[in-house]
Amino acid sequence: MPHSDLAAGLVPVQRALLSVSDKTDLIPLAQGLHDAGVELISTGGTAQALAEHGLPVRDVSELTGFASMMDGRVKTLHPNVHGGLLALRDNDQHMQAAGDHGIAMIDLVYINLYPFEQTIAGDADFETCVENIDIGGPAMLRAAAKNYGWVCCCTTPKDVQDALKAMKAHDGQVPLDLRKRLSAAAFARTAAYDGAIARWYSEQLGEDNAPVITFSGSLQQSLRYGENPHQKAAFYTTGTARPGIASARQVQGKALSYNNLNDTDAAFELVCEFDAKTHAAVAIIKHANPCGVAIGATLEDAYDKALACDSVSAFGGIVALNRTITADMATRITSIFTEVVIAPNADKEALGIFAAKPNLRLLLTGALADAHASGQTVKSVAGGLLVQDRDNGHITKENLRTVTKRGPSSAQMDDLLFAWRVAKHVKSNTIVYAKDGATVGIGAGQMSRIDAARIAALKAEDAAQKAGHSAPATQGCVAASDAFFPFADGLLQAASAGAIAVIQPGGSMRDKDVIAAADEAGLAMVFTGMRHFRH
Repeated sequence: MPHSDLAAGLVPVQRALLSVSDKTDLIPLAQGLHDAGVELISTGGTAQALAEHGLPVRDVSELTGFASMMDGRVKTLHPNVHGGLLALRDNDQHMQAAGDHGIAMIDLVYINLYPFEQTIAGDADFETCVENIDIGGPAMLRAAAKNYGWVCCCTTPKDVQDALKAMKAHDGQVPLDLRKRLSAAAFARTAAYDGAIARWYSEQLGEDNAPVITFSGSLQQSLRYGENPHQKAAFYTTGTARPGIASARQVQGKALSYNNLNDTDAAFELVCEFDAKTHAAVAIIKHANPCGVAIGATLEDAYDKALACDSVSAFGGIVALNRTITADMATRITSIFTEVVIAPNADKEALGIFAAKPNLRLLLTGALADAHASGQTVKSVAGGLLVQDRDNGHITKENLRTVTKRGPSSAQMDDLLFAWRVAKHVKSNTIVYAKDGATVGIGAGQMSRIDAARIAALKAEDAAQKAGHSAPATQGCVAASDAFFPFADGLLQAASAGAIAVIQPGGSMRDKDVIAAADEAGLAMVFTGMRHFRH
């Protein structure tokens, strides 16, 4: 039966049910409802907290006629609660039934759920996690949200504040548009809550591919547009504890764009490949691809080497660092136009230098992300989602297999491993040339691997010319290929650019031909047995 005109407009709030695990701001919110003449009904610890602060409150057990039982598992699952939430006030049969059974109407609920997400994020055991699955809370929220025509459904302190503001403006009543908005928010909250439970259960069962998968996120930022101005976009956070753009504190600068966020994430994930205790690392990113990456004893040393790889592309780029930014480092970064800087931290002097460039966005994460941690990535396709484990593949010297007559020297081995880590973060097909802990040429996103090798060499030649060097830095470098060489031509292109050692996955039908070509060219080559496609 359709709602009446009354339901389409303002409805009064005379009775409210409050049941919250997180009691932040509970008392002032409840006081506001009480001052507005609203009768308060509550449960367990919430009722106790209200009573302790002198607020008149009616325990829900008075409403139901049943005491809370089974360790609180059963207290609100009762017709006197759900009837008061679900009854259509303009439906004579509903109201007759309510009158016959003594069911009083409930006009507003404020409920936040058992802290399941926080519990699984800690070290709680299986049974503790299960005990923190709320049953009555979601049921009441869904009932109230379904009956938005008559009930105001709140899940956050701001929701209650909005309701109180509306009541003040409308003589104790709440308008339909607010009730609808709060209803949608409540269904989103219960969906996210159930989704978290489903994902956790699937993980506990060790399911590689659950029959049904759910994702949820909270709006962090509405974006001006997406990759292009005609595309709408927004940034949602998933609540994971991984340090990065979602958890970073933006110290200064205008709001980040869709492309800024995407590029900054790529930059920070790359520098997190390098242990800050062992090496300072800097990555300069343009359009989600690195245009220069380096490690060094200091950030200043690493930055100078990274910038030298392709100072032209670095203009207007993203700079990621794996250590605290110093004043000297900030001065170097601000010497050219930089869109975004992201790092674990920055000292006071550095913050002052960045402040002189108010349009530069500075993000501080507080920590590095674990490059080897598990997780998932999701990509939308027409009619579906592609879900995979994040690429946390890691290679050490012990994993490498030398396949040529000549093996790499110790210094070359270090550069090979460095180049391999960088190649993991470059769009496929990719070739990365590196020397002395720095990229000296990067070829990214090519349809042909040999073209990637050519482009990387051309970039190195351009950098040498700009710096006034007689020869590109690729002379005597190492080369990394994100996937195997299907033919020897790509390998020989790298050799012609000056590479003397190569790291690649191996596994081609023509590996023997490629190895023979490497031996003939005097190259050292190692196989990883792992590829790093990045599409």
